[in-house]
Amino acid sequence: MAAQIHEAHRQTEHRIWDPDAETLPREDIEALQLERLRELVTRVARVPFYRDHFAHREIGPHSIRSLADVRRLPLTTKDDLRRQHPFGFLAVPRKALARIHGSSGTTGRPTFVAYTARDLETWSNLCARFLVAGGLRPEHTAQVAFGYGLFTGGFGLHYGIERVGAAIIPAAAGNTRRQIEIMRDLDPEVLICTPSYALTIADSARELGIDPRSLPIRFGHFGGEPWTEDMRREIEDQLDIAAFNNYGLSEIIGPGVSGECPERTGMHIQEDHFLVECLDPETLEPVPEGEPGELVITTLTREAMPLIRYRTRDIARLYREPCACGRRTTRMSRVTGRTDDMLIIRGLNVFPSQIEEALLRVEGTTPHYLIEVSRPGTLDEVHVKVEIRPEIFSDRMDRMQTLCERISREINTVAGIRAHVDLVEPRSIERFVGKAKRVLDRRDLGE
Repeated sequence: MAAQIHEAHRQTEHRIWDPDAETLPREDIEALQLERLRELVTRVARVPFYRDHFAHREIGPHSIRSLADVRRLPLTTKDDLRRQHPFGFLAVPRKALARIHGSSGTTGRPTFVAYTARDLETWSNLCARFLVAGGLRPEHTAQVAFGYGLFTGGFGLHYGIERVGAAIIPAAAGNTRRQIEIMRDLDPEVLICTPSYALTIADSARELGIDPRSLPIRFGHFGGEPWTEDMRREIEDQLDIAAFNNYGLSEIIGPGVSGECPERTGMHIQEDHFLVECLDPETLEPVPEGEPGELVITTLTREAMPLIRYRTRDIARLYREPCACGRRTTRMSRVTGRTDDMLIIRGLNVFPSQIEEALLRVEGTTPHYLIEVSRPGTLDEVHVKVEIRPEIFSDRMDRMQTLCERISREINTVAGIRAHVDLVEPRSIERFVGKAKRVLDRRDLGE
């Protein structure tokens, strides 16, 4: 595995899709952002939500003298989008639209997002940037195992691959056995899907008597759900590939907001198109550089549905020091959780990704788990169902009890909570082709 991954990294060094944009000096990036922010303030004045805010506060392009003045502009939330459902945030006439997508609806009612032809061109170019950074070449074939439909992942990556000039297998999500057959028949070098589905493919291959490391893929581009560094190592080990992270969300544009280079020390934000803040979700004040906070994104160039200071609810860190790859853009860490999937357990803030990190520190566990939270009395109780590897599963109660205790200690170390651990047989926890569902909260918190 190490030799192949090392070779994959060697081939991705110094590959930059759009050097003029991706290697701009810091001062030039900020000057471009300031110019585009002023233009944006003019354009969004056509949107009633922003027009009313601007009128009340006497805001116009003259109000933006520096990038710090973005904080004079209103925050936008998903609830704001829902209140203007479906197209209250359109900044262009309906006849100018070229495509309509929708959010996944995993946190409530789906929201629709619209694109002009120029938006689609921008989107495909942004996806091409991170795909090339992560190893995609025109001579490659990429298998897209994301859903095609209202979800932005499938189409966003599809057109990014097409922009690079590589061949596309639009396998779509699901039918895992067929996914494996396609890989063995057509020899794609690149896999596009959620990280949890990559592990599902590896599991299914083993069930079919196929060594997943023998599959032809060499690179994977994974997004659509939070995942840990330990999970990356698990994917790379099981599939013998180099795995790259990318980030985006439907309301902003879809995948393409940021993505990793071969250094894999954070995802490069496409700052010529997005202005990103990192705020304390409680005070809404900027956090110190390198500290975790909620990402708040302003779309600088989007035409159909530009958004100002959109609260993503995603928790991450920002880093501005130069990267060895040659890009000058700010980088973001992987998303460690969402403010709306954060669990408050006996007064402590806990993210599912912390549980995953703890599990993967214990030899013999897998990244397949389910967190169940209940409140049988006055205190919260947490049960974590964990799949363990077939070779570890035993009918000796003392061995299983020892493993439970090790996992429980690790969860306490990482997340600061005490959890009851239930070991379950391999393949007994539901698999998902899209975003994995990790939490079942049985508490009645409306009391």
